[in-house]
Amino acid sequence: MRVSAKADYALRALIEMAGSDGSAPVSAEELGRRQDIPHGFLQAILADLRKSGIVVSQRGQSGGWRLARDGGEVSVADVIRAVDGPLVSVYGLRPEAVEYNPSAEVLQHVWIAARHSLRDVFEVVTIADLAAGVLPDAVAARTADDDAWQPH
Repeated sequence: MRVSAKADYALRALIEMAGSDGSAPVSAEELGRRQDIPHGFLQAILADLRKSGIVVSQRGQSGGWRLARDGGEVSVADVIRAVDGPLVSVYGLRPEAVEYNPSAEVLQHVWIAARHSLRDVFEVVTIADLAAGVLPDAVAARTADDDAWQPH
């Protein structure tokens, strides 16, 4: 799986928002400075997150961006879907919509299984978890295996 810069930057910006009390708005400039995210790119990401109801903006001198709801209610999967679309796609289609000839149709099952595995992690890890620096036990356990850290 490839994690886009957009998804990575979105998650980093949300960690900053959640870590800054979560209720006080943080300016895009400050978010970008703290996480070294290019301003123009961050503005586009924040617009996507706003459209998805993950963040809200506040205008004015003390304005900025904040989470629209509690960080414990926003999963990594929610964020990835907001900025990149479906967790798994094949040629731009959801795995269940891809059609193969009979000799290759088993591939559809591989894509469905991969999506299920991603959901097992991305749907249980929340912005609150990330801001606290603590992962759910089932996710943390996946990183305990030395093989998980190998680049093969």
